[in-house]
Amino acid sequence: MGKFLSDFKDFAMRGNVVDMAVGVIIGGAFGKIISSLVDDIIMPVVGLATGGMDFKDLKLTLKDPVRDAAGAVTQEAVTWNYGMFIQNVVDFLIVAFCIFMAIRVMQQFRKKEAEKPAEPEKPSADIELLTEIRDLLREQKK
Repeated sequence: MGKFLSDFKDFAMRGNVVDMAVGVIIGGAFGKIISSLVDDIIMPVVGLATGGMDFKDLKLTLKDPVRDAAGAVTQEAVTWNYGMFIQNVVDFLIVAFCIFMAIRVMQQFRKKEAEKPAEPEKPSADIELLTEIRDLLREQKK
């Protein structure tokens, strides 16, 4: 049992697993931000552009509700909610586009970092000493 726990600990503490866990957590938080963007910012504009239509309400009734003599519903209607499917597809496309744009911005930052020239290496101590001697000799010749 001790070997099993040791192997599991080695697996769980690998860099890739920890990086993946961080990615999942950040992805969940980013997903909430994108969902809010879609639901609270973009979809009201889309609804306004389509005359106030809400895709979530679109459905096709396959079977009407069954009512008793008093008019109370005894069996709910059977509906095909294709509007929810359309809404989910639109949400997915918006989320995918937002993630694409975020990754593109991050790649541009990385590209700019990679283009920065590297600092020249500091010369070794003997090279510095020789440079000082050279400079002193030049000063004496003047």
